[in-house]
Amino acid sequence: MGVKVEVFRMILYLTFPVAMFWISNQAEWFENDVIQRKRELWPSDKRQELEEFKERIRKQREERLLRAAQRNS
Repeated sequence: MGVKVEVFRMILYLTFPVAMFWISNQAEWFENDVIQRKRELWPSDKRQELEEFKERIRKQREERLLRAAQRNS
């Protein structure tokens, strides 16, 4: 009886991760559900604002690093 339980557990331990990997890598599921949900949460106008904000922060960070480099040299 103990061997059968161990074999079952081993099959479960091997099958579950493989099945989850296979399910999560289905391109149709990803396109239909995840990308659609992303578009609902972040419409294109909000995405543009976010990109502009990221660009502004990046420029500020670069300017700060340049000023620090100039002071140290």
